[in-house]
Amino acid sequence: MLDFFGFSFISLGVLAFLVSSIGLIRMPDIYTRMHIGAKSTTIGILLIILGAICIEPSWAFKLIALASFILMTNPLSSSVIARASHNDNTPHLNPTNTDEYKNREDQS
Repeated sequence: MLDFFGFSFISLGVLAFLVSSIGLIRMPDIYTRMHIGAKSTTIGILLIILGAICIEPSWAFKLIALASFILMTNPLSSSVIARASHNDNTPHLNPTNTDEYKNREDQS
């Protein structure tokens, strides 16, 4: 029974990766692509890790450590990509044409 839940979680994780890959193709600019890439892949890998824990409970400690590492680093890397894109003046779709970070002094 636990194997069924494990394979179900893994299938949902693969589905989240599929949605993420379609979103990366369909989204128009770097900022929306960054958003879909960060959120969907985080959910996808966490579902796959949860499925692996259900299938092989003896690996739970290592997999939970891996999941916590992913939860800490994936949003950070997404923010770094967004900031680097902004500092590089990458064009984006913004109907108001306001840039709240333009006059910040700590632009490094």
